[in-house]
Amino acid sequence: MEIQDIVAIVTGGASGLGEATVNLLVENGAKAAILDMNEDKGQALVEKLGSDNVIFVKTNVSSESEAQYAINQAVEQFGYVNALVNCAGITSPKKVLNRENKANSLDSFNKEIQVNLVGTYNMIRLAVEKMATNTPNEDGERGVIVNTASVAAFDGQIGQPGYSASKGGITAMTLPIARELARQGIRVMTIAPGLFLTPMAAGATEEQKQALESMIPFPKRFGKASEYAKLVQSIIEIPMLNGETIRLDGAIRMQPK
Repeated sequence: MEIQDIVAIVTGGASGLGEATVNLLVENGAKAAILDMNEDKGQALVEKLGSDNVIFVKTNVSSESEAQYAINQAVEQFGYVNALVNCAGITSPKKVLNRENKANSLDSFNKEIQVNLVGTYNMIRLAVEKMATNTPNEDGERGVIVNTASVAAFDGQIGQPGYSASKGGITAMTLPIARELARQGIRVMTIAPGLFLTPMAAGATEEQKQALESMIPFPKRFGKASEYAKLVQSIIEIPMLNGETIRLDGAIRMQPK
């Protein structure tokens, strides 16, 4: 698909990987609907990029009604939607057992599953309902979906059972959904980032960041959000990319802790 023909919904689009994706797509002629819980950052991005190019809708991606409303707003504003980039996600590290060897509560595990996994599926199922009505391009494409997993899906660390499970679920459902939506001409891909400079990493100390960077074979630094956005652009533009998860991680394999 050509970027200038894209109308994208980007969840988590007000910061981090999502914000970089919105910036890159719009700079190359696309339109975008920013879905996020942070109103201040979302509205600031609208002011920066222009209300003719982007809209912001405060959205809890795990809510059926809020997700449906946001998608409807995007279609009403731009006429159609043919791309969905799922960047919304949270992390709430917690071990199975606490220091007293008692079971930790289910709260953080449930929240990570709801936002990261259920939220991603919720957005996919509602967005493809709109995409399936699009006029196909010369390759027969009607839409493209890019999900965000994590290297934690493959080598999660101690304290990441909920996060790893949620991201592993995103990776696991990529192929079956791609297979199902093939007849509608809708592609489904997933990116599994490694260590990136996003709001999730903002709380780390310099010492912690240096220790993490030392684990990355090459390049020996955190990934840039712009690099994630460039991969999203490539996925949109290359029709043969379908049904796969791409690790974007500098060849890192996370240690147990």
